[in-house]
Amino acid sequence: MEPTQPRHNTFQFAPGDFISRMPDNVVTSILDRLPLQEAVRTDVLSKAWRFKWNMLTQLVFDEDFFEYLTQTEDQNNQVRVLVSRLLHLTGPITKCVIEVYAGLDVDDEDISHWIILLSRKGVKELTLKSRDYCFNLPPNFHGFPNLLSLELYVSGKNNELGEFITLCPLLENLKLSSSSNKVKVVEIAKLENLKRLSLYLCNVDTMKDFHSSSTIFELLGSLPKLEEFELNFINSMLENDDAQQRFSASFPSLKLSCAVELIRSCPNLRTLEIKARNAPFLPSPPVEYSTTEQLQLRSVMYEYVGFLENDVCLLKYVLASSPFLKKIVISPRWSDIPIASDEKLRFAKKLLKFHRASPIAEIDLS
Repeated sequence: MEPTQPRHNTFQFAPGDFISRMPDNVVTSILDRLPLQEAVRTDVLSKAWRFKWNMLTQLVFDEDFFEYLTQTEDQNNQVRVLVSRLLHLTGPITKCVIEVYAGLDVDDEDISHWIILLSRKGVKELTLKSRDYCFNLPPNFHGFPNLLSLELYVSGKNNELGEFITLCPLLENLKLSSSSNKVKVVEIAKLENLKRLSLYLCNVDTMKDFHSSSTIFELLGSLPKLEEFELNFINSMLENDDAQQRFSASFPSLKLSCAVELIRSCPNLRTLEIKARNAPFLPSPPVEYSTTEQLQLRSVMYEYVGFLENDVCLLKYVLASSPFLKKIVISPRWSDIPIASDEKLRFAKKLLKFHRASPIAEIDLS
């Protein structure tokens, strides 16, 4: 009988032990990549993982999360309890997304309470989306001292939105994605670290008064670190028909002048997006602009609703003043805009004849 060879273990420890022994930073990285409801359910893996979900640093309360809760017997009560419980995690929360959709029984008081909890967790990225939430500054709110990115899809009220922004002094990215938000120029101007800014022209209160519109140019000049600026002209016309006619007659090229001055006021601007309003601008005489200054633009996206002469003038100015430009994309606001093919051809021929300060600038006529 031959002697038995000793067996060598292939694994030094069982797979279950491997999962249990993962470093905390690896566990957190895994949890943060899972849908929130799945991250919480990891508590059934083993005794060692029972409270691992408390190490979450990113919370995404999106439509999928709330849809999951609809499977419970008492959905709305579950929302309040579970969201508040998660916001009481022991560690820091670096990122939070709250998307409250129609039909969910969550009121302004609930969201204000969540904002207060988040302000104590060192959050750096915050996205808040709610059609029904009318923004009110929560009582005893002292701001987000560590917040770097803020995206708001809410309604403004009593200018409290502007005050909220000023209580986030380190902001680098600000996006206001609703034409109902109202902020003052002086409030945005306090954000000296701002690198990316996206807003509707009608977000700015002073734009209601055309005589004080120059303040928005001063705003951009006061943001020395600004690199990306997205300006949406939708709903920026005066609502009163008589006022529209009066100001349109006095300032026929007001919006184009505004756009050009905004671009000039951003010395470090790298990316520019311009989106046209719901209907074509009123016809106005073309305006030529000096191209003596140099812009720092690298990328431009221009969405149009028609081919007017002032569209051409603006694009001509950008091409001639941007020696570092790599690409300019010109596309319709909506794909079904009825624009004749011969009109498109004339527009394209004009653009191709313009001087380009950048030898590598590419024109993409989508």
